[in-house]
Amino acid sequence: MNPVPPPRKILVTAALPYANGYIHLGHLAGAYLPSDMYARYQRLKGRDVLFLCGSDEHGVAITVTAEKENVSPRDVIDRYHPANRDAFEKFGMSFDRYSRTSTPLHHETTREFFVEFHRRSLLKQKSEKQLYCEFDRMFLADRYVEGTCPVCGSTDARGDQCENCGSWLNQTDLIDPRCKICGRTPVVRETTHLYFPLGDFQKRLEEYVKERNARDGWKENVLRYCESWFREGLEDRAVTRDLSWGVPVPVPGFEQKVVYVWFDAVLGYISAGREWAKEQGREDAWREYWQDQNTKYVAFIGKDNVVFHCIVFPAMLMAWNDGRTDAYVLPENVPANEFLNLEGQKFSKSKGWGIDVRDFLKYFPADYLRYGLATSLPESRDSDFTLRDFQARVNNELADILGNFVNRTVAFAYREFDGKVPEASGTPGAQDKEFLARLESAPGAVGGLFERYRFRDGVAEAMNLARAANKYFNDQEPWKTVKTDREACATAIHHCLQAVRTLGILFEPVVPHIAGAIRAMVKADKPGPGSWDSAGKPALKTGHSLAKPEILVSKIEDAQIRSMMRDLGLEPGPPSLQAHKAQQGTMITIDDFKKIDLRLAKVVGAEKIQKSEKLLKLKIQIGEEQRQIIAGIAKTYEPERLIGKLVVVVANLQPAKLMGEESQGMLLAANDPEGRLSIVTIEDELPTGSVVR
Repeated sequence: MNPVPPPRKILVTAALPYANGYIHLGHLAGAYLPSDMYARYQRLKGRDVLFLCGSDEHGVAITVTAEKENVSPRDVIDRYHPANRDAFEKFGMSFDRYSRTSTPLHHETTREFFVEFHRRSLLKQKSEKQLYCEFDRMFLADRYVEGTCPVCGSTDARGDQCENCGSWLNQTDLIDPRCKICGRTPVVRETTHLYFPLGDFQKRLEEYVKERNARDGWKENVLRYCESWFREGLEDRAVTRDLSWGVPVPVPGFEQKVVYVWFDAVLGYISAGREWAKEQGREDAWREYWQDQNTKYVAFIGKDNVVFHCIVFPAMLMAWNDGRTDAYVLPENVPANEFLNLEGQKFSKSKGWGIDVRDFLKYFPADYLRYGLATSLPESRDSDFTLRDFQARVNNELADILGNFVNRTVAFAYREFDGKVPEASGTPGAQDKEFLARLESAPGAVGGLFERYRFRDGVAEAMNLARAANKYFNDQEPWKTVKTDREACATAIHHCLQAVRTLGILFEPVVPHIAGAIRAMVKADKPGPGSWDSAGKPALKTGHSLAKPEILVSKIEDAQIRSMMRDLGLEPGPPSLQAHKAQQGTMITIDDFKKIDLRLAKVVGAEKIQKSEKLLKLKIQIGEEQRQIIAGIAKTYEPERLIGKLVVVVANLQPAKLMGEESQGMLLAANDPEGRLSIVTIEDELPTGSVVR
């Protein structure tokens, strides 16, 4: 990385959650706790921070929920937006503005971008084939259609994306598509839409990612996702949709359509800034962040949003900036977290598996949850949150390490030195010097990790300081020296009280309420801008009055965990078993497995299917029989590379129609989280038709 001067202003955004459900623990670990810790830390560093978020209230996710509940989309968003805003507030999120995309100002912002792009003839008009439900008399946008993914075979793929393998899909590529409203098979009809030329920006986007990575060190997982998209080649993206809910398209001829949610949602960050400025009574103040090229913009997201924030949104901002003086800043970094599992299983609304934030906070304080999540953030790979581990973290670390040190130090000073900071007299010994040096270096050590978006390590470093403080207290044995060498005792307690104040600042981004209680015990001032760097300096003067000590963290009892799990319908089980279930999916019996007929086949012919970028038509030989299989591997394999390969197929799968071609089986393939495929092949020359066990 090439070091750059610290920015004067920092713009922080956290991904806009859909307002069709309650915020759960997985959401917090993905984008919200990391972004809040970063914003709080940067404020303590004395930097001018604007922290923005809001509810994503348009698109199919909202209308599908509304139709399921037989209510209006407005009813849905008006239920979930305030509920999630309140949950964030109780959790301790320090947003400067939590907005929503249904506001007039957001619609105005979206129209400004759309009209500007249309005026400059940037948007392309195209006719396309789209699935249409004749029973419901509507085009099936995005989540209104489900089917089997042509890439990985998942039967729950949506019309725009397969959540199982992460592939971005065209709905007409789905195998056995079905209308999500009535369950019937749709037909293909033609409709007209406007498209954003994303492919035209690919070279600039590749240079942008390369430059920002060199400057601010992007996460490897984010870079891999970007590389995967660039390798496949960026394509035009539709910016209009055949829906009635959303921002109406503001150009002639498209009045019956709305702006595609992917286009309008990311602009919610800008409209939130505009609303914040309006509340401040300075309507243009948002430009000081969004349109000052010295601003550092950091966009916190979960990994399912990488393409929109690393590729799509920067391309939109580039397009706006071309030829204009009011240019927007592009994200300096997009620290995307992986997914958080609960007790070894993925959060699943449909399966009723998960814990909503509003429910969790009925049982335990927000800071307990903040710390438990902070120590298990999925920063580079999926991680697991278990209630037993949460209990152990709170009891063994927050209570026994941090809380114990603070309480024993303040209690000792309150009892033995009249509730005041004693004088540190005499020449400090080797242990004193070592401990004071550790205090002084701690803000830089913790802060350096936060600057690199390594929040788990930063929290661990802060807790390690509390461990070191406990060790120093024990090594000094003040309970002995108070009787034999009161001067030495006073010096040790003086240094320990300085450490209490230091910890009260370093833990502020992580557990703000506990940090405030720590500072209150030593009557330290609330940390203001610039206080982070001086946190390790001895700021408590001799004779400074202390507050009466109180228990900082109460331990969590087993009965509390059992009660919570029972009330929320969570069945406790061995984490290893739960993890196994999560990896394997729904458990099946040996009899279930015996129903699957896996056979060895040889590819004897292969060709691309016209009008499809993902599908290949394969001719395979299984014993004496020749079959045709349609496989979604065209972006990974050239047809000629497959001729002669021995592959494994599901031979007893019910035939399905895809793009007018019949598929008489399924090809086995593996895929990674980026959607990269590798078909299963056999090297030994076994006869085709051989059973695979």
